[in-house]
Amino acid sequence: MNLNAGQSLTLDDIMHRYGGALAVDHVTLEVAAGELVALLGPSGCGKTTLLRIIAGFIAQTSGKVVIGGKRIDELPPARRDVGIVFQNYALFPHMTVAENVGYGLAARGTDRAAARKRTAEMLEMVQLGHLAGRLTRQLSGGQQQRVALARALAIEPRVLLLDEPFSALDKSLRLDMQIEIKRIQRAAGTTAIIVTHDQEEALGMADRVAVLNQGRLEQFAPPSQVYDMPETYFVNQFVGTANVLPGTLNALDDDGARVRLDNGALLQTRAPKGIALGSKVVACIRPENLRLSDEAAGGFESTVELGMPLGATIVHEIRTPAGLRLKLSEPRAPGTNPRATGTRVWVRPASAASVTVFAAP
Repeated sequence: MNLNAGQSLTLDDIMHRYGGALAVDHVTLEVAAGELVALLGPSGCGKTTLLRIIAGFIAQTSGKVVIGGKRIDELPPARRDVGIVFQNYALFPHMTVAENVGYGLAARGTDRAAARKRTAEMLEMVQLGHLAGRLTRQLSGGQQQRVALARALAIEPRVLLLDEPFSALDKSLRLDMQIEIKRIQRAAGTTAIIVTHDQEEALGMADRVAVLNQGRLEQFAPPSQVYDMPETYFVNQFVGTANVLPGTLNALDDDGARVRLDNGALLQTRAPKGIALGSKVVACIRPENLRLSDEAAGGFESTVELGMPLGATIVHEIRTPAGLRLKLSEPRAPGTNPRATGTRVWVRPASAASVTVFAAP
């Protein structure tokens, strides 16, 4: 079921200032038709400002917004054919579910019979047809969210904008609703932009993730690439968890690079970009990409400080002789306990490709 195929969205060199403060710093994004893109970053990074610029609630200082190949900067919000699901859903409590979903259609002067048909289609899509006559204030949080989504999709938007849509939901309901919204977005074929500061949400839902920091675009790539191959030190530190080991870039070759850690160990790593030999660097390794052994096998000596069994995973905190604390996670087999505190172990990366190198911050 493809009720309203989405259209491409281009943000061309968008810059915006609030007074003297730079909120968006020359951001360019090309979003494909039908794609779901997450704008991810900490508070104040510019993601909500970008969403408001797309919607037409504020006018950018410079740059262009293009939907379906046509520039829309001069159009008011009501004429941009953009659907919005607000953080608080913004439903009308005195209206029924069906009246809320059909509100945008009525405001556009859609024929009543056509509006009823479209409203029924949307309620069927979000699986709320049986609640069409109920007041929205009588619904659960998850049901209200689906009503807001159906209302946004009813007008057949060229682009759907979702502003922190899960923030009001309990954690137990959040994953169910993430899956539900992605299912509905796929079924409708709508181009969608979701604003979030939740990494798991962005990595789990999006086709591509745009990571923002202080108004700048740090990386725009598929979730696995953002996680496995962060392009900047900020992305490496913001997305997921990473151990940071200081050292010096010791060698470069066709297979990658070698870093001499400050503790004397030599690590084979992925080749860094734009870093000269002899430069101070940090080698970054995610906890799941570290390996423990009881014998020196290309690793460096450490001591187990703490072990925590977390269901199917064990997380160890280990300490190097120089006092550097690292986190290491590994699958837990049935009946397996963490290594005892004080156990001497050797630590090594799973592979050279699992080690990312950046210039020392």
